[in-house]
Order: sequence, then C-alpha cells, then structure tokens
Amino acid sequence: MHSGNFMNGGDPLSLDTIRSVLVRLEDTIIFALIERSQFAHNPRIYQQGAFEELKELDFHGSWLDWFLKETETFHAKARRYSSPDEYPFTCGLPKPVLKPLMYPQILFPNDLNYNASILSFYTQSIVPRITRQATLDLSAARRANGIVGEAEYNDDGNYGSAATIDIEILQAISKRVHYGKFVSESKFRSQPSDFIPHILDPNPQALLDLISKPEVERKLLIRLRNKAETYASGISEGGFAQKPGKVDVEGVVDLYESYIIPLTKELEVAYLLHRLDGLSESEIEQLKIGKK
Repeated sequence: MHSGNFMNGGDPLSLDTIRSVLVRLEDTIIFALIERSQFAHNPRIYQQGAFEELKELDFHGSWLDWFLKETETFHAKARRYSSPDEYPFTCGLPKPVLKPLMYPQILFPNDLNYNASILSFYTQSIVPRITRQATLDLSAARRANGIVGEAEYNDDGNYGSAATIDIEILQAISKRVHYGKFVSESKFRSQPSDFIPHILDPNPQALLDLISKPEVERKLLIRLRNKAETYASGISEGGFAQKPGKVDVEGVVDLYESYIIPLTKELEVAYLLHRLDGLSESEIEQLKIGKK
C-alpha cells in the first residue's frame, strides 16, 4: 500500500507529493481489481448472517465484515490507524501495541470517514461488474458438467481469497478518497482568502468550483484507461500486449469516474466546510492575510 512518509521531513501537502501518492495508488487499485476479477462474484460473502460458522463465534455480520474486523484489529495494534492517511472500516478497534509516532500536524482536526459509502458502492456496484466474466466462465463450466439452475451461477467457493483481495481494494480506495483531505488542506493554505468567504457563509458549490480541475480529471481518466488496458492485457514473451484483457477496463474507468472522483470531491468540500471550526475571528483574519 502506497502512502506518504510523514516522518521524513518532507512537505506532505506539496501537490507534487500528493500527486505521486495518488498516481501510485492507481497501480495498486488496478492490479488488485485484476486479481479480484479472477474469482466469481460470490455474493454470499457480502450477505449479513450467511455463514453459520460466524454465528457460532457470535458474529452476525457478513463474511467480509468479519474479515475486515479481524484484519483491522491486527493492523490497529500495529498503529496503522494512527497515521493521518489511514481510516478503518471497523469500529471499536484495540489500541496500538507500539508507542505512537509523533506525526506533524498536517490536517485540520476532523472526524470525516467515508468508508461506509466506499464499502457500499464497492460491494453493490463494482464487484458484480469486475467479476462478470469469471462468473460467466464458472456457469459455462458447470453447465458442461450437468450442473444447471441456481447451482451453476455466482459462487465458486473461494471465500477467503475473494475477501482477502476485497480488503486490499477497499483499503486502497479508502486511502485514495481520504487523500482528498490533503488536497483540500494544500489548496486552502495556498489561497485561504479564496475559500474563507464560502466557509463562513457556507457555499458548497463555490467550494466545489474552487477545487475542481476538469482538465486534470480528464487526463487522469485517460491515464487510468491506458494503464488498465496495459496491465490487464499482459505482455507476451515477444514484448507485445496480449488480448483479451484480464479485467473490464471500462469498469475500472467507471470506478474512478462515477465513484472515486465524485466521492473524493464530496469529502474535500465537507472538509473545507469545517476548516474554520473553533477558530476565533482574529485567527481567521490572520489566515486571510496568509499567516498561520
């Protein structure tokens, strides 16, 4: 998982630094989607209470919920979620075993966590799409062996493998979306006087206009499509791209265009709307003239 090193003395709010993290996360997300697309949909792992084995453990959520809880419990003990760019999907996690690192104050204090929305759109919209071909291949293979009807469709039984990759994707998407806070903070600090009037007199649309860069988004989607086509196709021994691809390229682009980018901008605006919370009038005036 790619992130910034907040202990190396560099500027984590530099747009070049932020851009580098976001571009590397594209690779992480694409490769993980390729891995997930090798397995069938397996909708059972997203259904609440579908596993009697978990009920025996007094856990009544979904298989993925349980996987997240167990994985994030371990990560929390290793202080993953004390980092300013990490956000858990699970509540009630244990405290870190290690002593806390003294991170610099980068972001304005906030409790924005959009992981519930990420989990929802991923399981309901993204998984069915990227696993479509694997699911169809499974159905064809089962019909060839005389298995028809409900038994032929959706479920290949690879619950552990599918959920492991799901978590990798979810954590990468979460980091990508929540990095919007760094973008907002960077832009706010560069021109606070542009933002402050629309925060004091809340104007979400004006803030959205200030942070939106349509040309940057257009180039991002082009880069993403090119990466997905290349990574999904693979390279032959002769050095040429192989066809067909291993993942729905349009599905990867749609993930960003319809979900990641809009949700990130929504979070960026929400962050900005609370950027002056608790500050006095004199502190706000100092910000307007460029003093911290």
